[in-house]
Order: sequence, then C-alpha cells, then structure tokens
Amino acid sequence: MKRRSARVVAVQCLYQMEMNRVPAHEALQAAMEEALNDNESGTDVSDADALLAYVRGLLDKLVPLIPEIDGMLTEFLQGYQVDRLSRVDREVLRLAVFEMIYADDVPPKVAVNEAIEVAKHFGTDESGKFVNGVLGKMVKQVDELKAKANA
Repeated sequence: MKRRSARVVAVQCLYQMEMNRVPAHEALQAAMEEALNDNESGTDVSDADALLAYVRGLLDKLVPLIPEIDGMLTEFLQGYQVDRLSRVDREVLRLAVFEMIYADDVPPKVAVNEAIEVAKHFGTDESGKFVNGVLGKMVKQVDELKAKANA
C-alpha cells in the first residue's frame, strides 16, 4: 500500500464527513468505493484491505483531534480563518498537521511535501502554494508544537 493513496482516501473521507455531515465510517466506505470503482484520483488500490485498515486507523486518531489541529492552524493562517478556507485546503492541512505533530512514523518534511501534492491534485492552482506557505511556517516550529501537543 502506498501512503499517498491512503492520504488521498483520507482527504476524501474528511471532505465527505464535513460536506455531507456523515460519520467517519460512512465517509470511508464511500471514499473506498470511489477508489475501487471510479478511481479518478489514481489511487493505488492493489491492496484494498491494507489501505482500508490504514485509513481507518488514521481517521480514528485524527478526527478527535480536529479542534486541536484547527487551533494550531489558526496561529499560522495569517489573514485567514480555518472555517473560511476551501474544504479541500482545510482537509489537506488537517491531515498534514496530524502527520507532522502526532504521527511518529512520518517525518515533518514528508508530511509537507505530500500535502502539497495532494492539494495540487484536488485543489485549485493556488492550493499547493497556499498549503506550502502555511505548513512551511509550521515545520520551523514543529518540535515546539509537538511538545505543546504532548503536554
């Protein structure tokens, strides 16, 4: 299973959860069906069971932390508010912040680079630049942010 595929499915889930106001398991089921059937995102579904398990575990950890993650983002969104961002940019940023701060197995720079690629894929022409700008500021303070989150 490729982690980029998991990130794509996770962003699709987060988007559906917010857009349609559905629980994580329903959004995950819909995102997996899309990946398996339509697959316009180019998601590698060669090991669908592993992909499903990974994304489910990711969402189980990430979703309860959304208010905390949004609070962190607020500090770095100069001139923007989290709830005023495009849904795609918001979900990409949430996933990236989760990986940077809470996931021990993802180096922060990898989380940033992956977020930029996913934002370019799903967002507007400016999404990649915007995500890079926000996360670039955060990555400079990642150790401090991790310490605060784990306190």
